[in-house]
Amino acid sequence: MHTVIVYESMYGDTREIAEAIAEGIHQADPRAAVDCLPVAEADMETTRSADLLVVGGPTHMHGMSSGLSRRMAVAAEAHKQDREPAAAEARETAEGPGLRAWFHDLPQAGSGACAAAFDTRVDMPRAGGAANGIARRLSGHHYEMVAEPEGFIVEDNDGPLRTGELARARAWGAGLV
Repeated sequence: MHTVIVYESMYGDTREIAEAIAEGIHQADPRAAVDCLPVAEADMETTRSADLLVVGGPTHMHGMSSGLSRRMAVAAEAHKQDREPAAAEARETAEGPGLRAWFHDLPQAGSGACAAAFDTRVDMPRAGGAANGIARRLSGHHYEMVAEPEGFIVEDNDGPLRTGELARARAWGAGLV
């Protein structure tokens, strides 16, 4: 089985979740080939070769990020001290293509193509989530969803991840196999 995990990450939390999902897939099927790629590196040939496409991103303003929300995140990060690694990742993500643009180029899936969607989000009333929008876009490209969209919790807008979320992501990934 070949799984491709495509993620967008501003502060590293969504990347960590994507990597944990990849670990879970390997634990469930040690022979599985898993590519875990930031959206800027996820070319259409790689995604087309996947038996399972897993896509995730951060929640911004109740849903998937946009160019505006990524620029706003970078501006907010610039005001914080001691966050240079996170700020560098945020700047790089904001300048590159986001999931919304990536979906415009995603080809329609062939018969039997499977997918799953996840996001990172804060645990607050009416905070929303990006996973449902990601799942809708995958379904619109004729992917069969193999799991309900899943949200993983960050303690604040820019992290860290809530204790136990990496283990939960590994278990979720294993359940996708």
